[in-house]
Amino acid sequence: MEKLVRLCLMGPLFLLVGLLPLVMGGHNYGDALSKSILFFEAQRSGYLPSSQRIRWRGHSGLNDGKSVGVNLVGGYYDAGDNVKFGLPMAFTVTMMSWSVIEYGKQLAASGELGHALDAIKWGTDYLIKAHPEPYVFYGEVGDGNTDHYCWQRPEDMTTSRQAYRIDPSNPGSDLAGETAAAMAAASMVFRRYNPSYANTLLSHAYQLFDFADKYRGKYDSSITVAQKYYRSVSGYADELLWGAAWLYKATNNQYYLNYLGKNGDALGGTGWGMTQFGWDVKYAGVQTLVAKFLMGGRAGQHASVFGKYQEKAEFFMCSCLGKGSRNVQKTPGGLIYLQSWNNLQFVTSASFLMTVYSDYLTSARKTLKCASGNVQPSEMLRFAQSQVDYILGDNPRATSYMVGYGNNYPRQVHHRGSSIVSIKVNPSFVTCRGGYATWFSRKASDPNLLVGAIVGGPDAYDNFADERDNYEQTEPATYNNAPLLGLLARLHAGHSGYNQLLPVNLPSPRSKPAPRYFKPKTAPKYKQIAVVQKMSASWVSGGKTYYRYSTVVTNKSWKTLRNLRISITKLYGPLWGLAKYGKSYVLPAWNRSLAPGKSIEFHYIHSASPAYVSVLSYTLT
Repeated sequence: MEKLVRLCLMGPLFLLVGLLPLVMGGHNYGDALSKSILFFEAQRSGYLPSSQRIRWRGHSGLNDGKSVGVNLVGGYYDAGDNVKFGLPMAFTVTMMSWSVIEYGKQLAASGELGHALDAIKWGTDYLIKAHPEPYVFYGEVGDGNTDHYCWQRPEDMTTSRQAYRIDPSNPGSDLAGETAAAMAAASMVFRRYNPSYANTLLSHAYQLFDFADKYRGKYDSSITVAQKYYRSVSGYADELLWGAAWLYKATNNQYYLNYLGKNGDALGGTGWGMTQFGWDVKYAGVQTLVAKFLMGGRAGQHASVFGKYQEKAEFFMCSCLGKGSRNVQKTPGGLIYLQSWNNLQFVTSASFLMTVYSDYLTSARKTLKCASGNVQPSEMLRFAQSQVDYILGDNPRATSYMVGYGNNYPRQVHHRGSSIVSIKVNPSFVTCRGGYATWFSRKASDPNLLVGAIVGGPDAYDNFADERDNYEQTEPATYNNAPLLGLLARLHAGHSGYNQLLPVNLPSPRSKPAPRYFKPKTAPKYKQIAVVQKMSASWVSGGKTYYRYSTVVTNKSWKTLRNLRISITKLYGPLWGLAKYGKSYVLPAWNRSLAPGKSIEFHYIHSASPAYVSVLSYTLT
């Protein structure tokens, strides 16, 4: 669990245009991705399902909420303890959801999308329970002080399970705002797979944001037992903007766009230039989302204000790269370093923001202009990859800080469940203090492998002590792993042939890896293909009007269409939804054929009239 965080001051930044290709490295990102998702199953509280893959865990916390008459069974333990802290849990759900929203296709291609959805839903199911009334939210179950006095498996715990809540008399805008963000982001994830559940999540998001905005106050002033562990140093202004940004992204409701525009200055979105992003400080995340709205032509009348948000987003990116006016510290081995306690949480979250922002810039055909010079999007992505590679073992100690990945990884993790023999192996009760004497002080590897856990990580000089009592370095946390879901999926996919500025269209959880594209055979029968174009959006940037065009190609025959080749001329901007094939275009690798009556849509953006689109050849089978 976490201590305090620091705020850093704002700085200047600028913007430019261009892009470069990316070359991926040699780590097995697919294996790391699978392991990183598996970690969340070890953190589950409540009744474990039959599909549970971490078999050394058992049911726990089965009476949570009973004392207050609310069912609070379920959710996640935050780190190596047995407390359920609402603020980091909600942030974890938000970041897992953001990972799926941005890189759902890549997760599907890796075969992990279904597991990612399960991990998100385990969190949102609990958050729904914790919100029994519009202006009531239970933000903590358990007490960190009594919990830390004991070293017990979650299945054995005898510590307090008191539930703590916020309400109009005891507000918590940061907690309610973050949970609204989590619910809104998750609603986007489940919109296709479970529309009814998505509507439920959105209903909770609306209520929680209204609660956060109407009854303002810091949650740790109401739930004071959280102050020692998850104190809200940044206050609640960033969470109000964060919640609004996610509600706008999930609903396109103009109210939330206006909220961002009208409150950007007052709540610090346009003023704070940060060098960290995490469970407490959300400004860099808000600024990244708002910059995406701006680059996607969705800022409307707030373009000038959103430009200020984007300046601060780019201040963050330049600072991480070491090319800004105020740069983050790095270890001799090149790792971002912000604090001694669980530093890797900031590394994974910053790397995620760098990755999505590099893809936003690539989609918009722009580059980053830092104080020390211009930066191509591909350089940002390479930097994020270097941070992931460091975590996976490319560091001076040749240590993987992901448990179970590689050959040299932490064996004495500061984690109650993994350090004590499984209750399924030895059901003998582990007492509160007896756990410390028998298991905590044991100088041996954990009896249970906490697969996929990202521990706190090395110090400022790349040093690391694999010792259970070294909690600053060996304790894992859910919010360390959450940004990695999207980041590892992106690196595993190894390409950037998709547009992050277009609406999200998630694939099936059971999607298979995309097949290779084979050279087409031509058989001209062009009259059986319909091509319809329309303008889908327009906006003004830099005094020039840009248009987004949508083109729908429909198979009007009664046979399956394959090997389609399309000619596109008078095109002066980026195009998404087709693959380049010589001087023509073909269907993308994930959709190489069209069944009878089916269509495929592609988009392009430029500041001119529609391009000329014509069919060169295709086959019908």
